[in-house]
Amino acid sequence: MPKKADMLAKSKLPLFQQYQFSFSSHIRDPRLNRRPAGVEARRMKIYNDLLFNNIEGFLLACFPVLRKVLGKVKWTKLVRDFFSTHRCHTPFFRQIPDEFVHYLKNERGEREEDPAFLQDLAHYEWVELMLSVSSKECDLEQINTAGDLLKNQPALNPVLSLQSYSYPVHRIGPRFKPSILEQEETHFVILRNSDNAVKFIVLSPVSMRLLTLLQSTALSGEQALVQIATELNHPNPEVVMTGGLEIMRNLHESQVILGTWQPGITDLRR
Repeated sequence: MPKKADMLAKSKLPLFQQYQFSFSSHIRDPRLNRRPAGVEARRMKIYNDLLFNNIEGFLLACFPVLRKVLGKVKWTKLVRDFFSTHRCHTPFFRQIPDEFVHYLKNERGEREEDPAFLQDLAHYEWVELMLSVSSKECDLEQINTAGDLLKNQPALNPVLSLQSYSYPVHRIGPRFKPSILEQEETHFVILRNSDNAVKFIVLSPVSMRLLTLLQSTALSGEQALVQIATELNHPNPEVVMTGGLEIMRNLHESQVILGTWQPGITDLRR
């Protein structure tokens, strides 16, 4: 039901704005808001369907797995709640998925009908869109693609996101819907490669810590691995150094690490 404050504010508006308010309220939720007087039901339904289907279409393009997992009925109910209650703060259609993720995290709250992994899965799918449209570019003139990853500061792909989720989101689908009892912290590096394809790579805790250090500090690869060995209180730091170098080489092949920064150049993203 409309809030009393909203109804009071509406009553103080000019009549044409009151009519616009009633018109848009009915479109948002026809079940709770009466059709404005003087509008034919058939014509009103065209507006209702057109706008709702438009919003749902943008969401379907970004969250196909979530749609399959929820099924048509639950998905439609979720989209309808988003459409009727959330107030978008952007005029750009492409950012509707951003608004949806914000709604799930900050507005929807916990509901019995929602799967425990709802927010994690939606965010995981959204990151792909975020990176695919990112305007960031890599200036390879600042990077030595064959640089020594241990002695120098590794240069990370600028179109990259490190994410950790409470659930194995990459495995979720209609046949696997983990419950709270099946939580499994999973780490990812998600990147856009030179072919403009977005790739998801599952990381071990050590790989995640290594990339976090390289992303947030100006350490050389060796310095980062020494810090990790210290944090682990590892009895044989050379094992960490050897394994860490292999990790960095694999990440280099995957374009997570592009090389090392040229002398005098620090990570330009910071």
